[in-house]
Amino acid sequence: MTTPHIIGWGHTPFGKLDRIDIEQLIRDAANPALESAGLEARDIDGVFVGTFNAGFVPQDFSASLVSVAMPEFRDTPAVRLENACATGSAAVWAALDAVESGRCQRALVIGFEKMNTLPSAQVGEVLLKCSYVREDGDTPMGFAGVFGRIAGEYFDRFGDQSDALAAIAAKNHRNGVDNPYAHMRRDLGFEFCRTASDRNPVVAGPLKRSDCSLVSDGAAALVISKERGGSNRPAIRWRSRTQVNDFLQLGKRDVTRFEGAAKAWERGLKSAGIGLGDLQFVETHDCFTMAELLQYEAMGLAEHGQGARVILEGISTRDGKLPVNRSGGLKSRGHPIGATGVSQHVMAAMQLAGQADAMQVPGARLGAVFNMGGAAVTNYLSVLEAA
Repeated sequence: MTTPHIIGWGHTPFGKLDRIDIEQLIRDAANPALESAGLEARDIDGVFVGTFNAGFVPQDFSASLVSVAMPEFRDTPAVRLENACATGSAAVWAALDAVESGRCQRALVIGFEKMNTLPSAQVGEVLLKCSYVREDGDTPMGFAGVFGRIAGEYFDRFGDQSDALAAIAAKNHRNGVDNPYAHMRRDLGFEFCRTASDRNPVVAGPLKRSDCSLVSDGAAALVISKERGGSNRPAIRWRSRTQVNDFLQLGKRDVTRFEGAAKAWERGLKSAGIGLGDLQFVETHDCFTMAELLQYEAMGLAEHGQGARVILEGISTRDGKLPVNRSGGLKSRGHPIGATGVSQHVMAAMQLAGQADAMQVPGARLGAVFNMGGAAVTNYLSVLEAA
């Protein structure tokens, strides 16, 4: 088995990109990834595409769009992966399998999504397909309603967590100011995020608009190789990678715990031969602020019901013991579904290569990426290190 390396990456700005079509998004992510790896299209043995779609755009057969966008990939095998909001990580995993097995020497991963093609209500309907539709398909306010229910049950059991959720939102928006790719580069501040208003209305349960990730368009790409790459290019490698699934039906689970995520963290850290304290940063899946709070508990930063203390004591802030979402996370960077998992790995690679500029965590040599599909139904954890 070969330990794969990330040797190149590309990332488009995330946002409402009405004038940019999917083909252009593919080019804008793939070309910088190839260039930074010092490669051309003919050097790539397989392309792995992550996109959720599910009705955002009429065009499907998404893997074949790569050769439409870039004719030089005409003969290159390409396949599309989908796993809800962890679609990007599913594409990364497939590329890793191909490289580790020896079937591919170099693979290109492209994650993309165009979400701003539909009115808000229809976007919500599409996203609800990431739930068990038979049980939750009529949830008001779409997936925000699902997480509103989760937050409500957590509040009922452990008390009002509004201060913690507002602090998470404010942290991630402040971090996003430093990210040139972020959808919203605006420091909203704690008071704005804490207070319901016309500009920050209550959306579902105790969640306000500032607790919800953005509806974004964008793309990101990685070049994964069994070779380390040239001496002038930083290389990042996997210390471990883990996937753990849980029930899709929330009725079969304690929704105040992300048990699948906790198992992914436990197994991933053990496989990497490290403890949580060995990490210098984490990029995690804050589709809603409540998700980040529950992930603090899943990763082991706090006991069940005590996640609020992680943010309120400053542990996860930019200067804290374990900075979480120094890129701004999904909350500020944006959440184009298929691009998210790839984007998170790009953000981590930039940190470990010392190329994160204003986002840089000093001395970052070991970090983790957590990406989940649905409400912690499919859970992916990468522990990455500078090679």
